[in-house]
Amino acid sequence: MSAKPKALHPGRVYQLKVTLKGAQPPIWRRIQVSEQITLAKLHRILQVTMGWTDSHLHQFRVGKTYYGEPEPDYDLGFVTVNEKKVKLNQLPLKEKSKFLYEYDFGDSWEHEILVEKILPQEEGKTYPLCLTGKRACPPEDSGGVWGYAGFLEAISDPSHPDHEEMLDWIGGSFDPEEFDLEGVNRYLSSLR
Repeated sequence: MSAKPKALHPGRVYQLKVTLKGAQPPIWRRIQVSEQITLAKLHRILQVTMGWTDSHLHQFRVGKTYYGEPEPDYDLGFVTVNEKKVKLNQLPLKEKSKFLYEYDFGDSWEHEILVEKILPQEEGKTYPLCLTGKRACPPEDSGGVWGYAGFLEAISDPSHPDHEEMLDWIGGSFDPEEFDLEGVNRYLSSLR
């Protein structure tokens, strides 16, 4: 009589709330990702989910440790652990833990990532998945949180001296309230 095959453990899913620090009103996303993804893949997921174009450097900070793409030609004053070699479930994270993701060191877009829940993977469900979110991602190179606030002020006021220039720069229009959940999940499906 042959032994019964063991059921495979389905793995866990991290439900993360990603909030762009300093943005008012808040810009955020709620996503679910497999515990098995590397931080390099989480970076790609965050780029799609938030709406960035992956045009700049980035890093994660968990506690006092930095993760990213090591730059041997630059002395940043700290050691960067290679994000391609670290999986999410290898980090010292539990429910309610927070860590940082910084994108574009010039504009310094800091994202606080809160581990809301650690759940069993649901059979038939595919990850990564964006559950919900609020507001549009700021345009690339808009100058960080302060520059973005100035950009919004200029495009919303036809009498503002930079109104036409900012509208030309952004391509005619920009809706700061827009968030396309369906579009985000379409892009995320290409990362699966």
